[in-house]
Amino acid sequence: MIIVKIVLGVVIVAAVFFALTFTVYFFNLDMKAAAKIMPVIAKHYDKVKKEERL
Repeated sequence: MIIVKIVLGVVIVAAVFFALTFTVYFFNLDMKAAAKIMPVIAKHYDKVKKEERL
């Protein structure tokens, strides 16, 4: 009986994980989040001193 509960728990966790990742994929949320933080990242990396190579 304990094995059935463990398997059921694993199936539920896998289903929730799949639903979350599918939602992120379907609505393109990863790229929307990247677009929101890109100005902050660009500001930081524009200030970083760059090595000049000849």
